[in-house]
Amino acid sequence: MGSCCSSMNEVAMGVGITAANLAVLKNGRGEAVYSSMLEALCEVLDCQVGDLLRWEPGAPG
Repeated sequence: MGSCCSSMNEVAMGVGITAANLAVLKNGRGEAVYSSMLEALCEVLDCQVGDLLRWEPGAPG
């Protein structure tokens, strides 16, 4: 994580979602991720979208 946040709770608060919803995304169980959420995550974590997403061939969805 970026230097701004030391916990999942801080990241969730910075993005404006619950820690439970952030955990769902982190564990790859999220159904949808909006561009506004990706933008907020990148801002809070000081990263690029490609740092957050990974494509896995043959993965469901």
